[in-house]
Amino acid sequence: MTIRHFLREDDLTATEFRRILARASELKLARQRGEQITPLANKTLAMIFEKSSTRTRVSFEAGMTQLGGHAIYLSSDNSQLGRGEPMEDTAKVLSEMVDAVMIRTYSHAGLERFAAASSIPVINGLTDYLHPCQMLADMQTWFDQRGDIQGKTVCWVGDGNNMCNSYINLAMLLDFELRVACPAGYEPDETLLKAAGSRVTVLQDIHDACRDADLIVTDVWASMGMEEEKKKRENDFSGYCVDDSVMAVAHSDAMFMHCLPAHRGEEVSASVIDGPQSVVWEEAGNRLHAQKALVEFLLTS
Repeated sequence: MTIRHFLREDDLTATEFRRILARASELKLARQRGEQITPLANKTLAMIFEKSSTRTRVSFEAGMTQLGGHAIYLSSDNSQLGRGEPMEDTAKVLSEMVDAVMIRTYSHAGLERFAAASSIPVINGLTDYLHPCQMLADMQTWFDQRGDIQGKTVCWVGDGNNMCNSYINLAMLLDFELRVACPAGYEPDETLLKAAGSRVTVLQDIHDACRDADLIVTDVWASMGMEEEKKKRENDFSGYCVDDSVMAVAHSDAMFMHCLPAHRGEEVSASVIDGPQSVVWEEAGNRLHAQKALVEFLLTS
């Protein structure tokens, strides 16, 4: 079997991405009916965390259990990575012992080095550059409620961070228009923007960017590792809160998404995230089902 990694959204074809979303919805319904589906019996996923996590750890660990497999938690504190073992050496060792590895780390280049040395599938659980597993959950949420996103308009509000970069990849893969609302100096990755061409537009006015949007997405202004920038970012991003006035210029049935955790009163108002257009709790829950479908795809296709 050919080894497949999921380090970025376009490691899958558009057809494969949609296939995984459809399977995620099947697995979700099966769980709601109380059915047990265990294609990963005797399979083990190693989970390496260099960044803290709630949703990523719980969803992967619970998902492996539900599919009949097992997950092992590793961090810099409880593994040789914390004592300076090279990524490549860890990858080779784990390839002899487990069936797949999920890594949540800072450096995307480090993740790529790990995958290059691995003879088993490697999954990007988040890097400073991309967050592809969140894209699976976001799109499962959209597809379940609205159908295909092809041709729709999505607005990203806030920092041009890993989530924003992933939405750029996704716009190219699934064929939708993306508008990015961010202050000057916080634009997303220039190489990705160039590759996306006219499919992605960067604007500084939040209301112009969100006008007639079908989906509005945001994230915290200061991601993990940027705590020292928090005060500066609060000033720079003032005016970039997704509030009722922003939702009012989007389509009347526009959805609101946030990968969580959220800071109410900063990047989103309480009235929006807790309001009727918000799907953040379903979105968070779909991390479980989307990642189950992903791991099954990587280990059984």
